[in-house]
Amino acid sequence: MSAKTLANTLTRTVEELARPESYKDLYHEHNDGVPLPSGEVLQKIIDLARGIIFPGYYGRSCIDTNTLKYHLGVDIEQLYSLLATEIQAGLSFSNFEEGTAVFAAYNQNTINVEMRRMAEERTEKFISRLPELRRVLATDVIAAFNGDPAAKNYGEIISCYPVIKELTVYRIAHELWNLDVPLIPRMLTEMAHSETGIDIHPGATIGEYFTIDHGTGVVIGETSIIGNNVKLYQGVTLGAKSFPLDENGNPIKGIPRHPILEDNVIVYSNASILGRITIGKGAVIGGNIWITHDVPAGASITQPAHALGGVCHSDKKQ
Repeated sequence: MSAKTLANTLTRTVEELARPESYKDLYHEHNDGVPLPSGEVLQKIIDLARGIIFPGYYGRSCIDTNTLKYHLGVDIEQLYSLLATEIQAGLSFSNFEEGTAVFAAYNQNTINVEMRRMAEERTEKFISRLPELRRVLATDVIAAFNGDPAAKNYGEIISCYPVIKELTVYRIAHELWNLDVPLIPRMLTEMAHSETGIDIHPGATIGEYFTIDHGTGVVIGETSIIGNNVKLYQGVTLGAKSFPLDENGNPIKGIPRHPILEDNVIVYSNASILGRITIGKGAVIGGNIWITHDVPAGASITQPAHALGGVCHSDKKQ
């Protein structure tokens, strides 16, 4: 290919990509004060938070009980600074994209100041929740250890198991979700999804002593509610059925559409539980099965070799 031909190809490609109709709805104009949150910085936030919650396993490996308080102070201060800036970016981006009416009459300078105040307020509330996050994640570590005979100790669970890496990020994102932080919770959980193969929406509600064995391919939808002492295996989906449309044919969003799993439920590999149904306390759902109806407490649902539908044994427990 001649240099002239290559130049023509490059020029033509740039001209096609620069046509406004080709990037409609795919383009974000970075106006002053309206940045996107940074994936690189969010990864630093994940690393800092993991090191704060599990000191010595993540982050600095050289700390001991004599230096722990100092290092925690340094890391929490850095976490506050980074997170406040990213939350401000998320709030600013959301306001810009949605044209929030409350800020419509203000100039950009005033909006930036208000966004910073809101970001710092949310960040402070999040930081105050870190001790509770650690307490709940400790229950998840116990559940993972007790649920896997191959695990030798808690340290192996914390440093190796994808479920703890995923749940750390999910529980952080869920706190931010509850603080009405836009965009960032989804970015965090999708980053963890890429790392672990486990996809948990930050809006899902998950109780204590939760674990996922192996983990790859698990999907937990936005409005799922999971009780305490629940265990899932790889490939499980807590999903939605096709949801209703409005009069214009658009999907109706914001409605409860994912399952409720009560306490002490076990769901084996590759089961799909769909819709706003309830799996009762202590129920066991077998593998490779499709559930779209309520399951009573204590029931065991399996799929016989000769049938596609599940069979419910309400008097049988595992």
